[in-house]
Amino acid sequence: MKSIILKIAYLIAIVFIFAFALKIFNFSTTKIENKTTKKDETNPAIKAFKLPDTLTFAGDRVPLEDFDVRESLDNELLSAGNFHSQVIKNIKRSVRFFPIIEPILKKNGIPNDFKFLAVAESNLENVSSVAGAHGFWQFLKETGKEYKLEINDDVDERYHLEKSTQAACEYLNRAYKVYNDWALVAASYNYGRGNVNKQLEYQKVKSYYDIHWNKETGRYVYRILAIKLIFNNPEYFNLSLEPEDYYLEPQIKEVKVDTTITSLIDFALKQNTNFKVLKILNPWLRSDKLPNTQKKEYLIKIPAENGRKINKK
Repeated sequence: MKSIILKIAYLIAIVFIFAFALKIFNFSTTKIENKTTKKDETNPAIKAFKLPDTLTFAGDRVPLEDFDVRESLDNELLSAGNFHSQVIKNIKRSVRFFPIIEPILKKNGIPNDFKFLAVAESNLENVSSVAGAHGFWQFLKETGKEYKLEINDDVDERYHLEKSTQAACEYLNRAYKVYNDWALVAASYNYGRGNVNKQLEYQKVKSYYDIHWNKETGRYVYRILAIKLIFNNPEYFNLSLEPEDYYLEPQIKEVKVDTTITSLIDFALKQNTNFKVLKILNPWLRSDKLPNTQKKEYLIKIPAENGRKINKK
């Protein structure tokens, strides 16, 4: 009798423990589920970006009604629009450099949208590519020389913003005479006119948006368009900049030089500045000297009377 009572007590204990464990399990899973479904107000969801109803590139209509065009632009917007750190740096730099680029484009009859091509090429920095392209406009050595840029160990005008922008305009105008289409002009800047011509002939179409490109050229115009949309609508892309955030042009003056400078370090000190600032303002000076056997005239930028103080507009 005693053993039967013990067995019954043992079974009751097991049932009680099982029921208690089940209750705990249900409670725990409910708590986890609530945590995962509860909206986090401090960390809003990443949103898809709305595409505009109409869009132009350099005045030419972009066929956004075509699904492939729409998706290609959307992909570039998602990539660029969520890369906030780089986009903010580009917008900051644009306030310093667009006022230099825009008048040169206008003087040469190049649509203003091509300033965004410089952003796509270099992020408005004097960068170098593995292929040997340099500067804001990413000229190869041979192409730079073709457009009369001086390129040697001491001077590389691919890094001279005014002169390289002028060279880019000449390239773009030549291409437009061939294609009469600004999207194809942009594609040729990336891919080369010869390659663009081959694809137009091979694929028997006439529009950038109808050609099956290699991956880089196929993204190129859409990248420029995405940059344009973001620059023109920064708030929509969750970008907020105050006037003091921008990189403004320092106050400078130009010194005319038509002789050899044996030491740019000494030259900078005589101009009440230093070699570091001289190189920042004149990145086309590639060494610590400026040989000038041809008596060529150069304009070298140096800080104005207020030195390194920025010019607050």
